Amino acid sequence: MQHLIRGRVLGFHADPAQTEDNHRYLEDGAILIEDGRIVAVDDYTALARPDLAVTDHRPHLIMPGFIDPHIHFPQVQVIASWGAQLLDWLNSYTFPEEARFSNRGHATRMAGLFLDQLVAHGTTSAVAFCSVHPESAEALFEAAEARNMAMVAGKVMMDRNAPDGVLDTPQQGYDDSKRLLEKWHGRGRLRYAITPRFAITSTPEQMEMAGALVREYPECHLQTHLSENLEEIEFTLNLYPKARDYLDIYESYGLLSDRLLLGHCIHLREREIARMAETGSRAVFCPTSNLFLGSGLFDEAGLSAAGIVSGIATDVGGGSSYSMLQTLNEGYKILQLNGQKLHPLKAFHWATRGNAVALGMQDRIGTLAPGSDADLVVLNVHATGAMSLRAERAQTLAEELFILQIMGDDRAVQQVYIAGAPAKDITGI
Repeated sequence: MQHLIRGRVLGFHADPAQTEDNHRYLEDGAILIEDGRIVAVDDYTALARPDLAVTDHRPHLIMPGFIDPHIHFPQVQVIASWGAQLLDWLNSYTFPEEARFSNRGHATRMAGLFLDQLVAHGTTSAVAFCSVHPESAEALFEAAEARNMAMVAGKVMMDRNAPDGVLDTPQQGYDDSKRLLEKWHGRGRLRYAITPRFAITSTPEQMEMAGALVREYPECHLQTHLSENLEEIEFTLNLYPKARDYLDIYESYGLLSDRLLLGHCIHLREREIARMAETGSRAVFCPTSNLFLGSGLFDEAGLSAAGIVSGIATDVGGGSSYSMLQTLNEGYKILQLNGQKLHPLKAFHWATRGNAVALGMQDRIGTLAPGSDADLVVLNVHATGAMSLRAERAQTLAEELFILQIMGDDRAVQQVYIAGAPAKDITGI
């Protein structure tokens, strides 16, 4: 059956940094949905029919759901852990926590709660790192399938420089990943990401296995980390002394492509930037994490000028919020420190269509184009007293978006739709 969702409608069809013709805004708009897909978007009067069921969200703003292209599912209970930089944080908090995900019951419970948090904060799709245990990936895929969410995920491959409880072997990492990939990739709205955690926790033998998976399944994403922290970079290059730089490690195993998602990319050398641009490899900016762990400042303008496509992500649990609104807030501040600007139109494009472009999935998510999956977020600029007071003086759409970007969080998320079905009211949050 067809269903009409009414409200103020905003969707992007191009990057505001590249063209002024980048979005469509309808003051009294509607989105026509059928079988989980968008059929049409237009003024309400053009789409309304007596036989159509209508959900009226006026005066709230309806947009494509947020996309989070870098998040760690097993870190839900170590978010906001005090006082460490990257390597200490991993050893003190992350690895002991991830060891718990060998227990399938625990992984299943956390998967449901993790997805509850995403939906509550307006995120309808994510690219997630699971733990080294196949049980964690199974639990997350099962939970996402039950909710009909478009999710990309993979179990991490890591065979050194971590406690025994979170290590596999090169062959085990390959076998587990292949089995999970063949079971889940392309099943419904699910996709698999080949996931060597980062060069520090993978031997050359395991990197070879990751490269073998990439050659066998070139349609899959690959996710890892690059140049987040200066100590990390030094340690990495000591482990791979023949590498020209950090990126060269991944390049030497055939991992660079437009399917590669490289978290952080803060301290890049000129050669790395050039090779990322040449191969289409994606950078993923994680502002709350970069600030929380004291990692450094992302050079969005420099990478963009070099031709690199970037996503923006929460990186929970190093990141300190599930909210893409708060991620855009901290991203704005980091770019300010770098002498760069993040206009609100560019920010909301980045969290929706921009992240979909980074994933190569803009044909299905991130826009309001007919045929796209009906993943939507409904935003309320009057969600708090402080926001409402500020909104009294907002005179443009951009000003309203900026209030949401700087002051908004899950309280501003009025409703979420997953493939056309309301989702936030079932989370219990």
